[in-house]
Amino acid sequence: MDKIVSLCKRRGFIFPGSEIYGGLANTWDYGPLGVELKNNIERLWWKFFVHDRLDMVGLDAAILMNPKVWKASGHVDSFNDAMVDCKNCKSRHRADHLIEDAVPGVKVEGIAPEDLDKLMQENAVVCPKCGAKNFTGARRFNLLFQTNIGPVEKNAEPVYLRGELAQAMFVDFKSILETSRKKLPFGIAQSGKVFRNEITPGNFVFRTLEFDLMEFEYFIRAEEWEKCFEYWLQKMQEVSKAFCMWTMMKVNVREKRRLLSA
Repeated sequence: MDKIVSLCKRRGFIFPGSEIYGGLANTWDYGPLGVELKNNIERLWWKFFVHDRLDMVGLDAAILMNPKVWKASGHVDSFNDAMVDCKNCKSRHRADHLIEDAVPGVKVEGIAPEDLDKLMQENAVVCPKCGAKNFTGARRFNLLFQTNIGPVEKNAEPVYLRGELAQAMFVDFKSILETSRKKLPFGIAQSGKVFRNEITPGNFVFRTLEFDLMEFEYFIRAEEWEKCFEYWLQKMQEVSKAFCMWTMMKVNVREKRRLLSA
């Protein structure tokens, strides 16, 4: 990975953020070639899913939304990760990742922190950095970035930077339905910045504090879900060919079908 990061910097694709001031962990700036590559990918995606279709419309919603939106969606209460700290080397890790790496085949996402502690002790989970087994108890960290609106901080109203794009599509659904005069099935697409308070960010641009998302929500009648699933599976394979990712999409297609039909 270090060689890839170095190459991207030398060729003008991606630079470490705020580098002349010591940098800021896991923030990255797209250089002259990087921003062109990123914009080309976004334009190709938008053309394929929006401009070339009659059943898709676009949306560019505000980054800040009424905090009630994130409360209603469950993000305020449930959009979190369980973290543990190694008491030996002070490194911080996601408890579920440590357990799943140590015990092949086990899935522990969503398990309560006290149960994660028990599993770590029973399976003698070690710190991947120093090899110690001395961890703090697991505790939850919310992934939403919180900020405040108002001139005086103590009296300011807390709001959140969006952690995903889908919520605005749901919030604006009625307005879009009325003004665009669409009928089911139809979709709403959006691309833009999202922010996540990643406690253990890393792995170059694959896990960062802010990043660009491109996604759409496609609204259908419940009885037509299977037909629509097969249709969009084919479309995803087509766009994956255009993005040179066909082999990635072929993996686990049967498993995805099984899960959706369960």
